Amino acid sequence: MKGNSLGYRIKKDFQRNWSLYLLVLPVIIFYAIFMYKPMYGAIIAFKDYTPAKGVFGSEWVGMENFTRFFSSPYFGRLLRNTLLLSIYSIIFGFPAPIILALLLNEVKGKKFKKVSQTITYLPHFISLVVACGMIKDFCLTTGLFNDIIALFGGTRVPLLQDPAYFRTIYTVSSIWQEVGWGSIIYLSALSGVDSQLYEAASIDGAGKWKQLLHVTLPGIAPTIIIMLILRMGSLMSMGYEKTILLYNPSTYETADIISSYVYRAGLIEQDWSYSTAIGLFNSVINCILLFVTNQISKRTTESSLW
Repeated sequence: MKGNSLGYRIKKDFQRNWSLYLLVLPVIIFYAIFMYKPMYGAIIAFKDYTPAKGVFGSEWVGMENFTRFFSSPYFGRLLRNTLLLSIYSIIFGFPAPIILALLLNEVKGKKFKKVSQTITYLPHFISLVVACGMIKDFCLTTGLFNDIIALFGGTRVPLLQDPAYFRTIYTVSSIWQEVGWGSIIYLSALSGVDSQLYEAASIDGAGKWKQLLHVTLPGIAPTIIIMLILRMGSLMSMGYEKTILLYNPSTYETADIISSYVYRAGLIEQDWSYSTAIGLFNSVINCILLFVTNQISKRTTESSLW
């Protein structure tokens, strides 16, 4: 009976694998201190928080901060902009690293392949501040993009001052920054596809296109599905850093998103309870989307996170 108890099995496993537990300990400590411990602070979303009174001493106001946000004239704009930027990112940005990985996988020259991979990886390692500075310079009326527009007979315009261009610039620049880095996981998945399947398909008369459709894509489908589930789980979480570095009051109509509004409300206007309520709403929606997407994937395919 003793040998079958849960405590005994855990003890024996720890004795056998104590070095692995030791390796994972710093990760557990990091998440406990910097991720889980601060979560108690989310309670200020339901309070009128003031630093002098502290988290538990501040007055309880219930759902007042949430009601204020939902009735705000900015609510519709923030929700629309966040969803549109996320949807554009999924439609155009999500397939980009997959396509790049498929193309690189077909390259036979090792030297050319390594050079191509390095060139596509580099933008990921450029500081976001530097990258946004480059984008701003390129979008000036005297910048590179306007030089190209003028070359084809177009009119020079300050691209980042025009709300109509912000979403396109944001999406395309995000693809440029992350397409190479994102392709790494798909290249790894492609390396795991059995080469004998390609040989069998070739013997059956399948060309490259049919091999792609019937061998390659099914082989990496589980990876694609898992990555899509994770991406859907962060649908509402567009990072504020890039947005606040690129936008300005003239482009708020299409550029202002929930995370940038939280930044302004919390850090600039110091309305901590209100900004926490908005962030909590955002997190809850993301959790729901992650759960729903995972359940749909679990019922329609054999791949899911849990």
